[in-house]
Amino acid sequence: MLNAILFPVDVIALTRKLVDVDSTTGGEAAVGEMLLRELAALGYDAQKMPVEADRFNVYAMPRGQARPAVVLSTHMDTVPPFFPSSETTGKIYGRGACDAKGIIAAQIAAAEKLRQENVAVGLLFLVGEERDSAGAKVANQHAPGSRFLINGEPTENNLAVASKGSLRVEITASGTMAHSAYPELGESAIEKLLAALERLRAVKLASDPELGPTTVNIGILEGGRAPNVIADHARAHLLYRLVGPAENLKQEIVAAVGGLAKVEFVLEIPCVRLRALDGLPTMVAAFTTDIPALSNWGEPLLLGPGSIHVAHTEGEYVEKKQLLEAMDLYCSIAKRLLA
Repeated sequence: MLNAILFPVDVIALTRKLVDVDSTTGGEAAVGEMLLRELAALGYDAQKMPVEADRFNVYAMPRGQARPAVVLSTHMDTVPPFFPSSETTGKIYGRGACDAKGIIAAQIAAAEKLRQENVAVGLLFLVGEERDSAGAKVANQHAPGSRFLINGEPTENNLAVASKGSLRVEITASGTMAHSAYPELGESAIEKLLAALERLRAVKLASDPELGPTTVNIGILEGGRAPNVIADHARAHLLYRLVGPAENLKQEIVAAVGGLAKVEFVLEIPCVRLRALDGLPTMVAAFTTDIPALSNWGEPLLLGPGSIHVAHTEGEYVEKKQLLEAMDLYCSIAKRLLA
């Protein structure tokens, strides 16, 4: 019954086809090539937008159309590990099912449906969102003059009225190697790092009435050489989810760490406030998107099928019903914006 209403693009089949291509961040070329072929076959002028090495964004417009007023966009890359698709009656499973290959399929299907109604929208599929928004930063230098950007992320088809920012921090401690039987002859970088992290965990983080609290995740710990060697090097990778400007937080991080370790701020993405549309349910996204790096592509909106709660998990999935609903939502929002 679901597949019977998917003309002219089978969004279910296309989602599975996309999921079955590994596009872990840094290795997006194969899925990009697939999209170029699919879009060309549908009658789009689809082109590569080089990013670095063999990595590229995909930008497409219906053949012969002028500059788009509305562009539908999301990302091609996924987090590791890759695992292929499977499906049940109501769901599609696999890496990227909801984040964000099901969204790619829904946006292509929406663009095709709009084209049948003589409404032309652009399509922009990006590399690197899961790491550093490298594709979005390059795309921002090649904006076509669009007025609106509808960005796709898993919001369960609710329109996001805000999205948290992020601050990625590396804390590096140095020490002196020694035989572990004589710890007094060395200086443990690991112990210094642990002390620094305890201080950071005690820092009071800001909160916002709409966006909620700033949060922090200690995502990676690395260091040491062997159990019988006093560690001369240790590093922690932290990610803060921001609800406001980062400057005060950065100063507090540096002050808390003090002389225990070196602090490096490797990535900062601001939080953003977004528009709502009458009649559409809303949510606040606690995650970060490519939107802050795409400021030249027009006023942004954020919406997509799937739940962020299952993204990045071993059981990632998207509901088929939400894919079809998203296709219709992208169409109706685009037409409202154009009107």
